[in-house]
Amino acid sequence: MEIKREALGAGSAGEFRARQLRARDMLRGELEGEELEKHVEQSVLTTTMDKAASWAIGNANFPLSFGLACCAIEWMSHIGARVDIARFGFEAARASPRQADTIFLSGRISIKMAPVIRRVYDQMLEPRYVIAMGACSSSMGVFNNYALVPGDKFLPVDVHVPGCPPRPESLVHGILKLRAAILAQPDEGWRTRYGGRGTEEVVTDDDLVNAVNVPGGGRTGTSA
Repeated sequence: MEIKREALGAGSAGEFRARQLRARDMLRGELEGEELEKHVEQSVLTTTMDKAASWAIGNANFPLSFGLACCAIEWMSHIGARVDIARFGFEAARASPRQADTIFLSGRISIKMAPVIRRVYDQMLEPRYVIAMGACSSSMGVFNNYALVPGDKFLPVDVHVPGCPPRPESLVHGILKLRAAILAQPDEGWRTRYGGRGTEEVVTDDDLVNAVNVPGGGRTGTSA
């Protein structure tokens, strides 16, 4: 082992300290001319608000803690230390759809379950994203019968992850694909991405009057 003695403030530590002092001088307005231009060129990064927001969305995704079948076990595994999805900001699962912006269709989807999943999806934050995980939610897989339905028949699926079930590493690959798409187009909801603007369902007062099993519905405005 070789021990090398240096004066205080020398080497890389000294350069770091010098940068700190230059930053302090810039904040005080004491840097001028070439020194100011050099410091700005080396230390200041400029960007747009849209790019900064896309970076934040792509690195702080809140998946819904939601599972359907055996693929959900693989989804649970990718949060563990072996894969460590926290590196990309996808580990903060939320139990409420009103706090989540990504749903993983992890398993078989029955025709009876599809409307329920759609309702959960409609309650999620915008922009929101969908990953169809495994063969069942993508193409009904080995259970290809009349009782099941693929995810893209009733939801705008952004990424399909093949496998039966896919390993956690495969799911991470799909997550990174989704993350890249978010960074490219962060503020586009599914209606914009798929040309669905103008297809929103608007509930009017007349609909409420004729509604069934809706609070306030079925009333004509007159009292007995």
